Amino acid sequence: MQWQTHEISNQVADLQDYNIFTSDAVLMTSLAQYQADWYQNTLTKSGQELGSSAVLEAAALANTHLPELHTHDRQGKRIDRVDFHPSWHQLLGILRKQGLQATPWSQPRMGAHVARAAGYFMQSQVESGSLCPSTMTFASIPVLQNEATLFAELKDKLYSVEHDPRDLPIAQKKSILIGMGMTEKQGGSDVRTNTTTAVALGAEGRGQAYALTGHKWFFSAPMCDAHLVLAKTENGLSCFFVPRWRPDGSKNSILVQRLKDKLGNKSNSSSEVEFQDAYGVMIGNEGRGIPTIIEMANLTRLDCVIGSAGLMRQALVQAIHHARHRTAFGKKLADQPLMRNVLTDLALESEAATRLMLHLAAALDAPDDALQRAWKRIMTPAAKFWICKRALEFTGECMEVWGGNGYVETGPMARLYREAPVNSIWEGSGNVMCLDVLRAMERDPEGLQLLLQLWSNSASEQVRQMVVELQTDLAPVDFREMNARRITQKLVLTAQTFLMAEYAEADIAKAFIQSRTDAGCGRVYGTLGTLGTLGTLDAATTGDLQERIIARAFTV
Repeated sequence: MQWQTHEISNQVADLQDYNIFTSDAVLMTSLAQYQADWYQNTLTKSGQELGSSAVLEAAALANTHLPELHTHDRQGKRIDRVDFHPSWHQLLGILRKQGLQATPWSQPRMGAHVARAAGYFMQSQVESGSLCPSTMTFASIPVLQNEATLFAELKDKLYSVEHDPRDLPIAQKKSILIGMGMTEKQGGSDVRTNTTTAVALGAEGRGQAYALTGHKWFFSAPMCDAHLVLAKTENGLSCFFVPRWRPDGSKNSILVQRLKDKLGNKSNSSSEVEFQDAYGVMIGNEGRGIPTIIEMANLTRLDCVIGSAGLMRQALVQAIHHARHRTAFGKKLADQPLMRNVLTDLALESEAATRLMLHLAAALDAPDDALQRAWKRIMTPAAKFWICKRALEFTGECMEVWGGNGYVETGPMARLYREAPVNSIWEGSGNVMCLDVLRAMERDPEGLQLLLQLWSNSASEQVRQMVVELQTDLAPVDFREMNARRITQKLVLTAQTFLMAEYAEADIAKAFIQSRTDAGCGRVYGTLGTLGTLGTLDAATTGDLQERIIARAFTV
């Protein structure tokens, strides 16, 4: 027998049935800055769908009912199939419908990469695992476009806006997804230590068929229709297109050993595989596997930045929503000065992350511009280092706004927190990114000078001063590797400060700039100074500014 022991009150309702796009003032106003406002109507419709209770429920289901590996059928035949809950395919269908796996390549126009980044950013706020196969497909297309014969067979299926979940040979499918397989047990990011071998089945070289033998320790999304794989020939590490099915219609000998039991990104299957004379076609020149696939890595790194900025955005939105509706000690959390300071700081950080990821996406729209190439090549790994790491602390702080309610798996905050580390690790962890920043600067010194010159011409005195400090850190060449993280951090903060000064509302930009150049701020969120940091005259004005920053960050 049950009876009511208490009245349930002061529990915040789920945030749902809201428009993810129209509630984001920064994203909305940034489209025109990058000539992508032609995509606004599409994003408005998508934002409403993604914020709906039905899609949010699908995201939760995909992370509750996890992928299941079936290595054999009931008769003992090898099938190496991963089964997913229908919600997974529902999410992939939404991604595909928007063309997030290909649109800038299939329909190139000014602002196309920014438009795609905006759509990807919104999707990342709902569910992260389903982004992985779409990211890899998107990044593979420029590599595959260099292989005329192969790309002619794949083009329509790569560009298709219809998700096809069937496990069939490529020729029989309406659309396909492409994955990556690079790392092995002994090397991780050091792919030059790979031991997987490739032997020609006939003629050798680009466009020819090979048999691959070896393994991959992290083989993302094994149900993709093909993977780009690194393997060694007699002439060095080369890149291969390895489909799930052979051209004769038989199953390719890619043996899925097990699925990874990961901290987060649970809806997405990551696997360990072995190749037993697996069929593959060489793409790019023999012995040039890393240069062939490096462009793919640059694009997936940008998606790590976009995805982490999306996680930060969603964590912020959830924190603000909770604080507006939860009462403690006689007042709403959002009305309490210390909590308001925390939310203001988080909102500033999220806006700066959003602006940087959009600017990096815009650089892809101008491949012939030397300055934009510098943004792409130097600042993308720098942003991946900084923003992906900031997402970890950021999501943890937002979880704390919820208190104990944020620490349980029945709410959204725990999943956001568990998702945060993967982008910092995947496609090169922190040190790898910082060393890549140094290599990029060494290979493109003119590009570095263009960036420094751009920032030096900023109307903001603080930006100009940051450039001077950055140049001081860059001067001792012998210590650059040891100082790589310090240099990369300053690069990103200078870039974010510049972008905020250029594009954000004046007082919001000032709040970000002064707080990020204040030695007393930044160790934890919510340490914004009372008066001087925000550039205001009194406590009331400070409070008004904080409230406006929070209100602008999320308006339903």
